[in-house]
Amino acid sequence: MNEPLTWVLAWVAGGLLGAVFFGGLWWTVRKGLSSERPALWFFGSLLLRMSIVLAGCYVVSGGHWERLLACLIGFVVVRLIVTWLTRPPVENAPPHAQEVPHAPYSR
Repeated sequence: MNEPLTWVLAWVAGGLLGAVFFGGLWWTVRKGLSSERPALWFFGSLLLRMSIVLAGCYVVSGGHWERLLACLIGFVVVRLIVTWLTRPPVENAPPHAQEVPHAPYSR
C-alpha cells in the first residue's frame, strides 16, 4: 500500500480511537455521577478505555513508528476538538483577576 495513504489511515484510526476514548469518558461521567459506586465506574471505565486505545494503537502501528505517530496525532487532534467543543460559555467564564500588589509601594 502507498505509504502516505497508510499514514492517513493511521491518523483516521487514531481519531476514531480518540472518539471512543473521550466518548466513553463522557458516558462514564454521566453514569458515574448518578451511581452508588462512582469509583468503580471511573476505574473500570479507565481500564477499559485505556485497553481499547493501547490495543488499537498496537494494531494500527503494525510495528512501524511512523504509523504509531500518525495514530497519536489523530488521537491528540480529537482531544483538542473535544476540549474546544466542551469549553464553558463565555458568560460563565470567571472575570479576569486584577493584579494586586503584594508589598506596599514606597518611594
